[in-house]
Amino acid sequence: MEEVRPYLDQRSKKEQVASMFDNIANRYDFLNHFLSAGIDKKWRKRAVKMMAAEKPNHVLDVATGTGDLAIAMSEISPKVTGIDISQGMLDVGIQKIKKLELDQKITLTQADSENLPFEDNTFDGICAAFGVRNFENLEKGLAEMRRVLKPGGLMLILEFSQPERFPIKQLYSFYFKHILPRLGKALSKDAKAYGYLHDSVDAFPYGDAFLAKLEKVGLKEFKAKPLTFGIASIYTARK
Repeated sequence: MEEVRPYLDQRSKKEQVASMFDNIANRYDFLNHFLSAGIDKKWRKRAVKMMAAEKPNHVLDVATGTGDLAIAMSEISPKVTGIDISQGMLDVGIQKIKKLELDQKITLTQADSENLPFEDNTFDGICAAFGVRNFENLEKGLAEMRRVLKPGGLMLILEFSQPERFPIKQLYSFYFKHILPRLGKALSKDAKAYGYLHDSVDAFPYGDAFLAKLEKVGLKEFKAKPLTFGIASIYTARK
């Protein structure tokens, strides 16, 4: 997997990603829903429905961002922990959780997805939405997620993929490469953030290539469920 970074400087990808999300944190939720025409909400609901079948007591949301998936998971789990590398994103999420009076169920904390501060076999379920492609070392991050998952527990990853059928493939590519970066720049004031989104999705090993990554770190029963013509996919696997 080619390493794609948001900025052209000497910082590590991890440092750049944290800085980028800090820069756009206050506009992130609006941009996310606006630029996806609200489809991201439907994808999260689908992910929650799939996790609900597990009846998890404690769910970990990796790369939680502003906590949208953690909040949704709290509907089906009595305890949710969310971690993210960007304190700016977490600050927004914490305020949302307080406003919803969910702070007794959801805990958000700053942490590195590739060095999770939890004991082995801690969580019944682990989820991540649009975050794993930002890992500096994808396999290390996936291995850490597997480590803290209980045996038999479900790992669920929602991530952008790439449509392969005409004309969706061509329309999607044009929007992601030309329209989305310009809108993102105008609305977020970070010229690089939404150009990085296109580049990171383009470089991400989606579909069978990502399932191979899950197998490599020791997960089993791995499956991919394409969503909305293949624009995104939900990947599931077990420890």
